[in-house]
Amino acid sequence: MASEYLKWKYRDVKPDEVVELTPRQKRANWWYYHKWHVFLGVGLLALGVYLGARILGIGQVRPDYQVAYVGSAALPEDTAAALESALAELGTDCNGDGQVVVRLNQYVMGNSSGEGAAYDYAGSTKLMADLSVCDSYFFLLEDPEVFQKNYQILRRLDGSLPGEEEESYENCCLSWSQCPVLWELPLGDYTEEILKQEIHGDSQELLSSLFVARRGFWTERTCSYPEECDALWDTITRGSDQ
Repeated sequence: MASEYLKWKYRDVKPDEVVELTPRQKRANWWYYHKWHVFLGVGLLALGVYLGARILGIGQVRPDYQVAYVGSAALPEDTAAALESALAELGTDCNGDGQVVVRLNQYVMGNSSGEGAAYDYAGSTKLMADLSVCDSYFFLLEDPEVFQKNYQILRRLDGSLPGEEEESYENCCLSWSQCPVLWELPLGDYTEEILKQEIHGDSQELLSSLFVARRGFWTERTCSYPEECDALWDTITRGSDQ
């Protein structure tokens, strides 16, 4: 009796029509529910590849010095290569392999939404691996304030170590333009393709808005060749207004 009443009561109610999603809508729906799984997978994969290659030494030349660039966009290949070569001219053969090699490790972060967040997460993961194993001694930073607040690993310009909870960054870095040695490096021009358009620019002008810093070490673990790295730091900051 009740079922007959319910049928009569809802006799004019029509069930919702099944909406067929377009392929694009299906992809958007899938991305909405799975994006963080993708971010985690990309980050773990990047970390695994990075650490695996480092441990096995696959296709790697042993660098004498390592520089970590942290910014919201990757530096052009021409600029990165020129910077590595120019800094190598100022350094020494720390590992005795007959050549001076500077490696620029680029960690791109700052894209916190959309597909860019996956690259942001991967960059952050690789940076944490770098900091953990003490790869990079030198840092080239787009935003030193945020970097020091997040990681608290930069040494003061006078060589001392900040307090454990100190987040101040002003006395831990120099702007590129404050360092005459860096400002005078022969870095030339760069060319890169953005949205199928070739962009040309001056590498020195591109780097002029960045800041240089070096990391501190609070335990016995340090980067490779710390004394030689200290000497190169003194060279590149010579004449700066510290």
